[in-house]
Amino acid sequence: MEENRKALLEALLFVAGEPLRLQDMKELTGLAEAELKDLIDELRAEYKERGGGLLISEIAGGYQMHTNPEQSEWARKLRGTAAASKLSPASLESLAIIAYKQPLTKPELEAIRGVNSDGVLKTLLDRHLIKVVGRKEIPGKPLLYGTTREFLVHFGLKDLSELPTVKELEREDAV
Repeated sequence: MEENRKALLEALLFVAGEPLRLQDMKELTGLAEAELKDLIDELRAEYKERGGGLLISEIAGGYQMHTNPEQSEWARKLRGTAAASKLSPASLESLAIIAYKQPLTKPELEAIRGVNSDGVLKTLLDRHLIKVVGRKEIPGKPLLYGTTREFLVHFGLKDLSELPTVKELEREDAV
């Protein structure tokens, strides 16, 4: 019976194409969250131990089946998306600033970057990597920007706490 439940979860994760939350799986399957968590943990361990082309990871508050990073080059070749999915250096720079300083206004972003950020903000908004999270309570009430769930999915993060610290980044630059 347990194998049938694991097969069910495996099929759901495969078909979903985006992170599935435990609550969503509970509603779909009728299984208890604790049982779902145990089954997913077993599946994750099996996939990792097998060392195959797929893994299951906790991403953006849910679980997602994805290509093993060791095989991602081949997956990109098949899909032809390597260039299409890349962000420009300006977009990555702006996204990093927003991720670490959020919530952040456009003038605050531009003060850090030293250049106009209209185009970059539009691109990041269009790709749903950032969103308007409110307005700053100062004259003019400028928009505040923050990252989205899609940001977490795009970078394979469970939550923002998985972003490297500034010290970790400085160590990598020194190497």
